[in-house]
Amino acid sequence: MDAGETAGSTRLLFDLGGIDLSQRVCTKEEIERWIPHRGHMSMLDGVIWQDLKIVRGVGIKHVRHDEFWIPGHFPGKPMFPGVLMVESGAQLACYLFLAHRGRPGIAAFLRIESASFRSMVQPGSDLYLLCKEVKLNSRRFITDIQGVVDGRIAFNARISGMMVD
Repeated sequence: MDAGETAGSTRLLFDLGGIDLSQRVCTKEEIERWIPHRGHMSMLDGVIWQDLKIVRGVGIKHVRHDEFWIPGHFPGKPMFPGVLMVESGAQLACYLFLAHRGRPGIAAFLRIESASFRSMVQPGSDLYLLCKEVKLNSRRFITDIQGVVDGRIAFNARISGMMVD
């Protein structure tokens, strides 16, 4: 986002031009070395790109047809729940924060604000996650996150968190 824009903006957090969305700088297995999420709660399938300072990044969540929420959200018309979109972006934010610090750990989220949902995400879609640190220090961070599906912004939010270990 440009200076002065909010987390609810209708513009991308940063330009994706020049980023090869088919690449992976970190696989799901490598992500699990950094963040503790496992099983059904492991939402982040890969990190596509991160800048040299590790304060911006792009991740991917493959929204599969066999996920636990499919039968109930919503029967006959499954939509990836907004709270899980935010969780997917939050896991990317956590990964970037910890990688920037240079060591794995556990970060707890303190706040989700300015969340807005703009496009439906259905099974079979790839949700691209954009993350841009707004403020960070050794224990805390504030990050803007965004999801993009089929070239449309699916959600925007600003989250904050801190180390708990």
